[in-house]
Amino acid sequence: MELTLNLENPQLRAELFGPADDNLRVIREICNVHITARDGRIKLTGTQDSVTKAAKLLNSMQEYLTKSDCITKVDMQRIIRQVATSQSKEHQVEVYMKGRTIVPRTQGQETYLDAMRNNDMIFCTGPAGTGKTYLAVAMAVSLLKKNKMRRIILARPAVEAGEKLGFLPGDLQAKVNPYLRPLFDSLGDMMEYEQIKRFMQNDVIEVVPLAFMRGRTLNEAVVILDEAQNTTISQMLMFLTRLGHDSKMIITGDDSQTDLQDGRQSGLIDAMKRLKGIKGIAFIRLKEADIVRHRLVQNIVKAYENNQMKE
Repeated sequence: MELTLNLENPQLRAELFGPADDNLRVIREICNVHITARDGRIKLTGTQDSVTKAAKLLNSMQEYLTKSDCITKVDMQRIIRQVATSQSKEHQVEVYMKGRTIVPRTQGQETYLDAMRNNDMIFCTGPAGTGKTYLAVAMAVSLLKKNKMRRIILARPAVEAGEKLGFLPGDLQAKVNPYLRPLFDSLGDMMEYEQIKRFMQNDVIEVVPLAFMRGRTLNEAVVILDEAQNTTISQMLMFLTRLGHDSKMIITGDDSQTDLQDGRQSGLIDAMKRLKGIKGIAFIRLKEADIVRHRLVQNIVKAYENNQMKE
């Protein structure tokens, strides 16, 4: 992406750019953009997120210079913090838990939230710990709280990572609950236990295995499919065609890790190929830089990617 900004006051070019263009160097480093300046204009080149952030910084710096003679290093740090804070507020996701809002912690997560706001079907892929499911649940809870949706349905395919549900003790509910635990954990960060229990009793929130979705049409609902890399092609088709009026579907998964047996193709990978280019469907890929769990998780993911497992 390229964006050209006009200098509001070309006479203050030296003050804006800083000694030896230090201010521009800082913007290049923190935003990862290429900057060229000529004839009272600044051209920014990079990803959409990077260019947008750099433009906000430069506009804030120009506004600051209308009230001050120069921008010191301390001023620059303050402007950077203010822009980061304002961006976080723009992307805040309001949930039920009192005093708690969910905010993106990386540019990739910001892009993901924007995609969920602006599209009816969103595919989000990426490694573990990038917030794929957590942010999807947060968006669903926020839409429910704002009365923009009537229900939340959270589903996972019944494929286990090297384990068999059938060997677990108890009835079907007892077998399924541990398997769907990650979805309950996300909900537990966003509303009180009693509220979750009440919503589930009233079918406002459903947490179900994917097989239970067959034959349904889901209107005015946020429908989330987690661990979608473990769907077959026919299962994915079945799920996607559940979309009803005024609903939103969010499909998340790590397409580098599939537990399907017998060499069957992942329905997630197949769907992303088939549906590419359809208006209203967004495809977001989160990367190692978006991992927000313990710092070691990034290193672990990288190590496994560099040395593919053989079993």
